[in-house]
Amino acid sequence: ERPYPCPRCARRFRKRTHLDRHLRTHTGERPHPCPRCARRFAHRQHLLRHLRLHGAQRPFTCPQCGRGFGRKAHLARHLLVHSGTRPHACARCGRRFSSKTNLGRHQ
Repeated sequence: ERPYPCPRCARRFRKRTHLDRHLRTHTGERPHPCPRCARRFAHRQHLLRHLRLHGAQRPFTCPQCGRGFGRKAHLARHLLVHSGTRPHACARCGRRFSSKTNLGRHQ
């Protein structure tokens, strides 16, 4: 059912194209350049999502401050700023953060 094995890990794929796309996670290849900036992407879908930032397509708007976001998940993360919720705690000192990114910077 999954005749295409990855030569670098245990994953297997139904289609050769899926294996080829997966191999980029091992090689670091990023064949999809953004025509508006220097960023490159491993997958076309990621480039298309990124292009929304340049086109100012930000359909998800914060009801409290009006800031727009291109992805619903980014709006949800932003809303934590207004609520004061800090769900991510440092295991060493207990300090809490609203995002995993800020927790990672702290550590």
